[in-house]
Amino acid sequence: MRLVVYIGAKRVPAPIFNEKVLAGLGSGLERTGRLPAEAKVKTLAALRRFKLLTDHMRVRQTRVLATAAIRDAEDGPAFVREIDRIGFDCEVLGPEKEAQLAGKGVASGIPEADGIVGDLGGGSLELVDIADGVVTGGISLPLGVLRLGEERAARGILRAALGQSGIAERSEGRNFYMVGGSWRALARIDMIATDYPLPIAQQYCMAPERAGELRRLLETVDPKWSKKISPARLATSGAAAMLLASLVDELKPSSLVLSTYGIREGLLYSALGSRVRRLDPLVEAARECGGGEHRFSQHGDLLDEWIAPLFEDRPEMRRLRLASCLLADVAWQANPAFRADRAVEMALHGNWVAVTPAGRVIMAQALSSNFGRDKLPDARLAELCTHDDLKRAREWGLAMRLGQRLSGGVAAVLGRTALDGGSGTVRLGLRKGEEALAGDAVRRRLARLADAVDRKAEIDASL
Repeated sequence: MRLVVYIGAKRVPAPIFNEKVLAGLGSGLERTGRLPAEAKVKTLAALRRFKLLTDHMRVRQTRVLATAAIRDAEDGPAFVREIDRIGFDCEVLGPEKEAQLAGKGVASGIPEADGIVGDLGGGSLELVDIADGVVTGGISLPLGVLRLGEERAARGILRAALGQSGIAERSEGRNFYMVGGSWRALARIDMIATDYPLPIAQQYCMAPERAGELRRLLETVDPKWSKKISPARLATSGAAAMLLASLVDELKPSSLVLSTYGIREGLLYSALGSRVRRLDPLVEAARECGGGEHRFSQHGDLLDEWIAPLFEDRPEMRRLRLASCLLADVAWQANPAFRADRAVEMALHGNWVAVTPAGRVIMAQALSSNFGRDKLPDARLAELCTHDDLKRAREWGLAMRLGQRLSGGVAAVLGRTALDGGSGTVRLGLRKGEEALAGDAVRRRLARLADAVDRKAEIDASL
């Protein structure tokens, strides 16, 4: 169980408090049909703490959702009444709604998602189809990591449900989106085992055959895992890997993609109007993050417009360029020697969604070059994206750096100047009488940008 408190922009509200309690409500449920007494005590104690915290935080709206363990237990209704007496209004999700909310959570964080979403919890596994931002169908199976049972029986339940629901017929060659803490732990194990250079779970991708390899890997516990994964998660990792391997056998997906967004984010996403849902979550989060630290408002959007004529970028790169520009001023308050470090850290490890690991590296390169440093802190990061995309990001950064120096961060200056790249040149356009804006530092940055794009620098004071 978990308490998450959100604040900020509606499209991508930021969690400002997140506390997890592994209560084990689903443990032994298949055998007894009832919630474990110790788990109920632990749950109620945590909820009393959560009630005090939300009251002191002055949280305006609180939603309490119960999932499969409480839904399926004989004493579930009585336990809900105990929760209500604490002061919470507990909603018990039906199987289809639970699956639908998990799917909407994935749609919120990965708008282009196309495939099958699997949300694995302690008490159940939910499966739902997602495409073009639309979630359809939805089934819930009693295959949580705390009540999985014998492997042959679990595979039989899974195969029967997939066939009856038609999900298996629609899954081959599409992505499988992994939601839930147990699968996040598997992804962490894979990151450690492969020495992955970017320890960010969101949209971490694995080949389908990796599921079986992880099962074999888990036969021997690596001490390094316990430094990054809780003992309770490690204890259920074997069951999670077995179930993932079974799903791969049945669904035949093209790849396994981790989503840190699930039911909670799906609940928030469901409350949004269609116009807000269509907003780009990466761009909105970058605007929210950068807006509070810009020296001048709207400077990021204007900077992107100013450098855009120099680049012909495909749509995915254009949105990464805009997000980078929105963050271009994010480190100005830091000591000059550490501005690049702060900006790169923000790009690589920020709480972004709707961006692949490659996209994070591209943004980091743009911001690093913007703050005067060409190299990334770890050379292995370059392996996560193409050489051409990394080169283009460096060019963005040099153009952003030029715009920042030319304008002094003042939007009005960008509006009175122009940058373009016609006829084999990088041309900086100034208004007549304002030639002094092109000081020595500006000329040096213009020359460096022109050299990076293999063109000649030119200043035109005839705007």
